[in-house]
Amino acid sequence: MSHCIRPLTIALSMALACSVVQAKPAKPPKPAPAPAASAEFELAHNLGETGEERLQAIVDRFNKESGSTLKLVRLEKGDKPAALNLMRRYDMSDVLSQPKNFVPLHDMMAKAGQPLSLGELSGDLKAGVVDAKGRLVALPVLYSTPVLFYNKNAFRKAKLNPDQPPKTWFEMQGMLDKLQDAGYACPYTSSWPVWVHVDNVSAVSGVPAATEKGLLTFNGLPQVKHLAMMATWSKANYFKLFGRRNEASARFNEGECAMITTDSREHVDFRDAKGVELGVAPLPYHDDVYGGRQSSLADGASLWVGAGRTPAQYKQAAKFVSFMLSPEMQIEMVRVYGGLPLTAAARSGVRSKLLQDGDRALEVAYASLNGNGNKPAVRVANIDAVRIIANEELEAVWADKKPAKAALDTSVSRGNALLAAKPLLKKSQPF
Repeated sequence: MSHCIRPLTIALSMALACSVVQAKPAKPPKPAPAPAASAEFELAHNLGETGEERLQAIVDRFNKESGSTLKLVRLEKGDKPAALNLMRRYDMSDVLSQPKNFVPLHDMMAKAGQPLSLGELSGDLKAGVVDAKGRLVALPVLYSTPVLFYNKNAFRKAKLNPDQPPKTWFEMQGMLDKLQDAGYACPYTSSWPVWVHVDNVSAVSGVPAATEKGLLTFNGLPQVKHLAMMATWSKANYFKLFGRRNEASARFNEGECAMITTDSREHVDFRDAKGVELGVAPLPYHDDVYGGRQSSLADGASLWVGAGRTPAQYKQAAKFVSFMLSPEMQIEMVRVYGGLPLTAAARSGVRSKLLQDGDRALEVAYASLNGNGNKPAVRVANIDAVRIIANEELEAVWADKKPAKAALDTSVSRGNALLAAKPLLKKSQPF
């Protein structure tokens, strides 16, 4: 093989010789520029597979338009926070229990030189993401409020007016009876039972589930009457419970259940529901409660900033926040996820689009909130340990194992004892 190697060796030797002759006096080498990868940063999420697919398209668009290198990853329980973290309402315990792992959004945006105007941000959507001075500590990306979705086809089958959904829980009971007679084994179901039947039934009844100081109080007469009514519905098979999260939504989506109370944003998931012509109405209320129907609450997935990142990474993260707040992207988020738009400009654009599409879900959500969706600060559904207790007690009532008042008294006493032992749990935000 030496006869093959020698020409190459000679050529290399000549090239090196020439380079020595032509070389200038040696200088100390300049340090290599930092690779572009140093600004790489991650967006961690826990939105599930469907949510990931939709979110990936938004991340790809951001990277293409900004030249950034944002990478989408899944956020697992106990993981160290990424630069950006999109977390659902029911998964906020890590933020509340480990505040040093996060930095306030307003602080990051200021240091990155990106403007963050709060003037246009809807007051409905600030629950849990503002500090005592009203500054944003996180971005309320995918907020919504509970509404009643119903199958207009089911109403027709039961000889009910498809354009007249129930306004009150009492009125709803008569409709459930007719739906059952029409052959529906599941006339009504609910996703997120604590969020809907504790936090929001309390708010709509004008008796918040907790005081401003964080003392749980959802064992009053309106809540006891509501839970007792639900127990009778469960016995009569008017009401079916399928899980503590959004398991019931799949049953409605398949046409099995005629009505469901769940987050308003799910209207995008129900667009192609099997045999369902989608109707939407505000969450029913109890018309025997003093003061009439009050506002429901807004909450949902929010974007939190992880601590310990480089200035370059925070600059990219700030660009992403500004990107998400643009009216165009706000409208896109409504189209893809169904969440409530954050700014006045976005709401105006979405309203125009809704008129064209004939989609009433967001209009119903706006009317339900009525500008007061950020109160009260403490949500039972957002405190993992308390929510677990409340779920256990609700299920005991609906399974006819415990009276409504005893169950709610137990929920409140156990919950308050837990919060007294661990006060950090009831904080609406960690900074």
